[in-house]
Amino acid sequence: MRAIRPLRHPAYRWLAGNLACSVLAEGLWVVAVVWQVIALGGGAGEFSLVSGVLALGAVVTALLGGVLADRLPQRGILVVVAAMQVAAVGPVAVLPLSGSLGLVALVVVAGVIGVAGGLMFPAYSAVVPRLVPADELQAVNGLEGMLRPVLLSAVGPAIAGAVVAAAGPGWALVVVAAASLAALGCAWRLPATPVLEREGGEGPTAFADLREGFRYMRRTRWLLVTLLFASLMVLVVLGPLEVLVPFAVKDRAGGGPGDHAVVLACYGAGGVVGSFAAGSLRSPRRYLTAMITMWSVASVPLAVFGLATSLWPMALAAFAVGVLFSAPQVIWGTLLQRRVPPALLGRVSSLDFFVSLAFMPVSMALAGPISGVVGLEPVFLVASVVPLVVGAVALLLGRLGPDEIAHPLDPTGPATAGVAGPDLSSRSGT
Repeated sequence: MRAIRPLRHPAYRWLAGNLACSVLAEGLWVVAVVWQVIALGGGAGEFSLVSGVLALGAVVTALLGGVLADRLPQRGILVVVAAMQVAAVGPVAVLPLSGSLGLVALVVVAGVIGVAGGLMFPAYSAVVPRLVPADELQAVNGLEGMLRPVLLSAVGPAIAGAVVAAAGPGWALVVVAAASLAALGCAWRLPATPVLEREGGEGPTAFADLREGFRYMRRTRWLLVTLLFASLMVLVVLGPLEVLVPFAVKDRAGGGPGDHAVVLACYGAGGVVGSFAAGSLRSPRRYLTAMITMWSVASVPLAVFGLATSLWPMALAAFAVGVLFSAPQVIWGTLLQRRVPPALLGRVSSLDFFVSLAFMPVSMALAGPISGVVGLEPVFLVASVVPLVVGAVALLLGRLGPDEIAHPLDPTGPATAGVAGPDLSSRSGT
């Protein structure tokens, strides 16, 4: 099976283990923290605060993470990040068991987890093409695209939901700490990867590194258009999806932690289907158009969460969203790894993370209060429609067709990793 071929490489197995344990910890946290907030007497507004701080921590460190990923050994960064997560979650996991946990502690831990994520993503993205051959990158992204939804939206929430129902959210936080410790163990076993040498000897300052990454993004049309589209979509969609879905399950369908876990599992199952299909098949010839179209259409089923009053329509909607969100993500990861120069990949990955998620804290922080004023239904309806308009504008004004035809992503053809995107800065309208 093509999607699992990268596991033949011993070094990548440890990297996949690090990713799997980190994502599992994230999936456990998603359910554990929302029901811990509820146990403390909080609601959507308080959960928005916790989620918004986590998102803010990731965004403010993403650019630094990209610079570090291109300047320091990536293994060291992954080890430090995993250690940060263990140090943050470990102590707070004990507090609920003694009845001394408060909202402030959850907010602080969420911030540390966000900072760790902002540093991890660029380092992980930059090290992948150094551990596996270029012609297996799409298979890597397909495998990771399958791992993420299974662990983040199915296994992690299912375990956390069962633990919360049986023993309370405090013990679920203990399981989060254990998964983070396992991620640290896998990161420790990774081989060292030397820092890539720069042309001209000693590299520039960190600020110059960052400026170079921005300059590359600005002059590369396919990258700029996609990131601008993603940033606006995140602003409208991510808050309702991450913050309000558990309250739709609780308030509209009368569900509890187990029902929330079922919806997340369906989302994860959809992600597996979409990622497996995208990782096993050849990339579409019009891959940029396909990506933006699928991401835009993925928002439509969100309307169900504002309209349905039972669990099964929400579960079906979550499955559809998972398919349509995850499939283009596989294509996007392959696109970055094959067309961005290796020495820039850490910074470009961090820019991808930063620009596309710059509005994530705002979206998460506003979702709860706005839903408290206007209700869940209008928020989900807006989230389902606006991305369609934004996607249509991106495709109409972005003029991506000639570029995607000129630069196919056929993984069976000649390796194109390290080939820069087209320099369109001299063309009108850029």
